[in-house]
Amino acid sequence: MEEILVVNPGSTSTKLALYRGDQEVSVQAIRHDASVLESFGSVHAQLAFRLQAARLWARAHAQRLSAIVAVGGLIRPVQGGTYLVNDRMLADASANLQGEHPSNLGCLIAARLSAEFECPAFVVDPVSVDEFEPLARYSGHPLIRRKSLSHALSIHAVVRRASKELQKPLQETRFVVAHLGGGISVSPVRGGRIIDANDASSAGPFSPERTGTLPLQDFITLCFSGSYSEPEVRSLVMGKGGLVAYLGTNSAEEAERRIAQGDLQAREVYEAMAYQIAKEIGAMATVLHGELDALVLTGGLTSSEMLVSLITPRVRFLAPILVYPGEDELKSLAEGALRILRGEEQAQEY
Repeated sequence: MEEILVVNPGSTSTKLALYRGDQEVSVQAIRHDASVLESFGSVHAQLAFRLQAARLWARAHAQRLSAIVAVGGLIRPVQGGTYLVNDRMLADASANLQGEHPSNLGCLIAARLSAEFECPAFVVDPVSVDEFEPLARYSGHPLIRRKSLSHALSIHAVVRRASKELQKPLQETRFVVAHLGGGISVSPVRGGRIIDANDASSAGPFSPERTGTLPLQDFITLCFSGSYSEPEVRSLVMGKGGLVAYLGTNSAEEAERRIAQGDLQAREVYEAMAYQIAKEIGAMATVLHGELDALVLTGGLTSSEMLVSLITPRVRFLAPILVYPGEDELKSLAEGALRILRGEEQAQEY
């Protein structure tokens, strides 16, 4: 039976899992103290620290690994699929080619562990998956081109699941998928390809930690007000925006607790987030001419019945709604590697 180690570095944790075949046999989120991570000064300076944590866990749980698979980071634009980790990928991840993020450490950790355990290393559907069509790339000015950065791993996984549930070949399906988490990606997906998406780091609905699209003239004024440095502005947009800015928390559970206690501001902010998510779903439905097999809601926030109930009345006229709560990133990564090991797909070259 294939034994697969899954590695998913996040902002304050490194999630690890061991799969035998398609069954998860062990999983752990190793939490890292925020002050310890900050002491490194940069994400890539954390590599040896996180690698050692992953190495010790793997030695304690693995028997004979068939593959190591990691979340893909902000590397160069690629088509969806499973990629064999190579030197070019490692160089691009180390250079923060499209931005600095802990996910860039995924392939670096996987490569080092694969040498130790003598097995291949893969990444699956990295954030930089680019299946955009030409019209989706226009921003409104030639100096700025829209980029494809989305929760591609989650989106591709749920459209495969939805196509099976609807008993329709993936190549014939048409969905709008909303991945709702700390960042929010809303994408029209045709034939399994993500043909447009809001960049969750700078556009679309606001989320627990991010502002999404901002009124541009007011934002320009803010940038040149002299009150904020460039790093501070970037932090306002991604990390200190959304629910954090309005309510002082990035927790949907905390927001709902306040709502239950009669906090009217919390209710209005939460409803506004749902309102913006619904608007983005409607906008992306136009990309597919409104011809949809289903709307698919997924990600950690879809565990909230309240949030889902605020979104669905605004969008249910478009298509049936499928809700797949949670993220299942570890499982999706393992399945991507398993398809290669079983010969169902060929590993792509980066």
